[in-house]
Amino acid sequence: MSKNNVMVPEAKEAMDRFKMEAASEVGVNLKQGYNGDLTSKQAGSVGGQMVKKMNTVRTSSFQRDNRIVAGHKITVRYIAGIAI
Repeated sequence: MSKNNVMVPEAKEAMDRFKMEAASEVGVNLKQGYNGDLTSKQAGSVGGQMVKKMNTVRTSSFQRDNRIVAGHKITVRYIAGIAI
């Protein structure tokens, strides 16, 4: 099975719209159907934009008192992501 197969057939149209939107954001002209005339750089920028939008990672950092050494602070960093 190819990784490019859409697991839910009803989602194909939404994925096509998503791809067109990502292409528009990075300035690549996609046409309906075959786009074999794109350079690797153009195709990669479209795919990269799609991944960037799908895998959003949020981070938050703050300092708090060290619980072991009095008078010292430590930095706490939380990382949250959405996995699809």
